[in-house]
Amino acid sequence: MNLINICNITKIYHTKSKEIKALDNISIAIEDNKIISIVGPSGCGKSTLLNIITGSEQPSTGTIRENRKLNIGYMMQTDALLPWLTVFENACLGLDLKKIKTKESINYVNDLLKKYGLYEFKDEYPNNLSGGMRQRLALIRVLAIRPNILLLDEPFSKLDCETRKNISNDVYKIIKELNITPILITHDIEEAISLSDNIILLTKRPGRIKAIYKLNFDETILPSTRKKDEIFDTLYDDIWRNIDHD
Repeated sequence: MNLINICNITKIYHTKSKEIKALDNISIAIEDNKIISIVGPSGCGKSTLLNIITGSEQPSTGTIRENRKLNIGYMMQTDALLPWLTVFENACLGLDLKKIKTKESINYVNDLLKKYGLYEFKDEYPNNLSGGMRQRLALIRVLAIRPNILLLDEPFSKLDCETRKNISNDVYKIIKELNITPILITHDIEEAISLSDNIILLTKRPGRIKAIYKLNFDETILPSTRKKDEIFDTLYDDIWRNIDHD
């Protein structure tokens, strides 16, 4: 089942001197419980597409059709944790902003903190957490609002290699366990292959769909283990050849 149908989306920005076409005729079906990654060169409109999906930007032409009522969570490049709030208060921030903080939702936050190893730090402040712990907290804050769709805008790009590998495994397990449908924006081809069911490759600006890759990895295999699969290098080489590097 498709949760979202993105149909013929074009986005044009107008300045005083010219118009800039960021996206050109993008059509994507977002399947339920499938992890989709969008890759492409810098400036090809990946983040613009996420903003259109959230409704924070409107397309110039085309439509976004939701096939059922969706609750969308958004995890950005930076963890955006508020340093004056405790771990627990940061985890509840989305609930406070949406005015949906109830006894049930608070219990759910505590369950998430326990499950993902942060409960004992709930009264600490973000500056006392490691980079990986901060990203887990940022994810818990999004999960607290119980999203159906999770938008991930390069959420691991500022982490070191080992932490990135571990948090990718954590996020993958969480996504599969909670039956969330993620859309991941990344420049990292390895990350896209490791995490995804489907990969959309965009051209340089204006972003158009250049290729769609359907991956068939066993869902029980963690991202860090996929690299050992013989198909991994073949996929990587094919995407690398097709991507616009100039």
